[in-house]
Amino acid sequence: MCANSAVAITKTGEYNIQHLEPMHWWVGMQNPELQIMVHGPAIADLQVSVSYPGVSITTLERTTNSNYLFINLHIAANAKPGEMELQFSDKQGVQLRVAYELHARRAGSAQRSSFSAKDVVYLITPDRFANGDPSNDSHISMRERADRHSPIGRHGGDIKGIEKHLDYIARMGFTMIWPTPMIENNQPEYSYHGYSPTNLYQMDPRMGSNQDYKNLVAAARKKGVGFIQDIVLNHIGTGHWWMQDLPASDWLNFQSGFVPTNNQHTTVLDIHAAPEDVKNFTDGWFVQSMPDLNQRNPLLARYLIQNTIWWIEFADLSGIREDTYAYSDKEFLAQWSKAVLEEYPNLNIVGEEMNSNPHILAYWQKGVINRDGYVSHLPSLMDFPVVFLMPEVLNAEETSNSGLIKLYEMIANDFVYADPMKLMLFPDNHDMSRIYSLLHENLELLKSSLLFTATTRGIPQYYYGTEVLTKSPLVRNDGLLRADFPGGWAGDQVNGFTGKGLSGAQRDTQEYLRKLLNWRKSSIAIHEGKLIHYIPENGHYVYFRVHDRERVMVVINKNKQPTALNLDRFQASFGGLSRAHNVITGETITLSRPLLLDPLESQVFLIKN
Repeated sequence: MCANSAVAITKTGEYNIQHLEPMHWWVGMQNPELQIMVHGPAIADLQVSVSYPGVSITTLERTTNSNYLFINLHIAANAKPGEMELQFSDKQGVQLRVAYELHARRAGSAQRSSFSAKDVVYLITPDRFANGDPSNDSHISMRERADRHSPIGRHGGDIKGIEKHLDYIARMGFTMIWPTPMIENNQPEYSYHGYSPTNLYQMDPRMGSNQDYKNLVAAARKKGVGFIQDIVLNHIGTGHWWMQDLPASDWLNFQSGFVPTNNQHTTVLDIHAAPEDVKNFTDGWFVQSMPDLNQRNPLLARYLIQNTIWWIEFADLSGIREDTYAYSDKEFLAQWSKAVLEEYPNLNIVGEEMNSNPHILAYWQKGVINRDGYVSHLPSLMDFPVVFLMPEVLNAEETSNSGLIKLYEMIANDFVYADPMKLMLFPDNHDMSRIYSLLHENLELLKSSLLFTATTRGIPQYYYGTEVLTKSPLVRNDGLLRADFPGGWAGDQVNGFTGKGLSGAQRDTQEYLRKLLNWRKSSIAIHEGKLIHYIPENGHYVYFRVHDRERVMVVINKNKQPTALNLDRFQASFGGLSRAHNVITGETITLSRPLLLDPLESQVFLIKN
């Protein structure tokens, strides 16, 4: 029996199949071609045939490893859903029969909607969010067992834990969930984060099954919440089954032995870069436990493209977040994103380019004209230039060249992007110290960060626990910053889902974010409006989101004393309107009078008659 148990195999000879991926496919896809990877002892010695209306084998491809066979199929537009039989034969006759299913697609699957500036994304590290099924905390087939006492160990959070708290997520105003990878990570340690995949087609059994995941996405969708899957194209974990029998002699970069990446993102764009430095950046491994994939191998490239499409179609996803984007081969990245978007033209894909330089991010966005002629198809990027700057901006003293002026100048760099409205902005995430700690536990500054994220251009994302003031060391410590959400485990004395045991400050922050995000759902100015910002003065950074049907004013305030902000300077942006409604407090103000602000109090107003 194949390791992918969904595939039915009848053995009539000496051969056997250990892996067959993808385990099934769909009729009616935009791309009619399908490649099936088959792995088993000497499987390349066999020929393959199929007799199914509308399906034909175009070619068989073999590599330097005779234990692999790649079957290229053409699935015609008139092919019907059903079960076809692949027959594997040698001179003695049929040795294996494989029942392979072709499924019907969901209605409207190709035109599915995706995440945009209308949405708010909730980032979750599933192992640390909620333990809905303690029976799967450890699994007999997985090397690492649960140890909640260890900051770097598995704590038991899972798919059922997320499903159990969908009402909380929706009530808070989040419309998309992005969990860090939940696919199998059968590593001896550090497996909780999910970024060392060992099977690209299976959920980790300590998270749940593929069907559990599919059910979770469906349950979330019923509550108005979509799912963004975290995809890793650059590397695998050393525990991946490929590592026991690599498919080809060039399946990995530096396949003969570990060579670390230089982590120098500029090399890909640098017109002066030494070729050796470029190769070391893209081909080097992060760490010894993460072998780097060679996407220049066309069989591997096809495999990775199909894997992404398979998860979108199988689980009914609303988008993709792609990990460590620039580390993969850049020609492959263009091929991958183009292929995915040809199947799903409205899909959004956000890439992680963890760099503080907006010019480096802009290089990768669809629509930018690059000096070297590189054409990207990636719609969205994570806005690390602003994210990295924000703690410095909020903590700094206000001078002519520090504080809010730095934020203003960074936003002014938006001209380098093809579409800054598609950038994803966030106060912190799973690779950064917690924003509350970075702001030295100043509640008002934290609210300013939350407010700015929700109201500036782009797509806001918040990390689980930020709403209940989760802390971390100031120096990045992954195991500690990815702390358990309070109330996610039986016996927790504090429960962020119900409010039990939360401090007054935690309750206040949670309620503040809830009001802000639920108001944001209905604001067309925030979703689609133009951003107009004014040069910061006297510790105030004022900007507007302007749409022909709505205007919003945001005041980010850094003053440590009560202030009166004169609004005369902003009259042109009021659009002739005279009053404004405070989104959080409900108070109405008159725009002809100075705005009174408490120390460090930032505010957002809906302008109206």
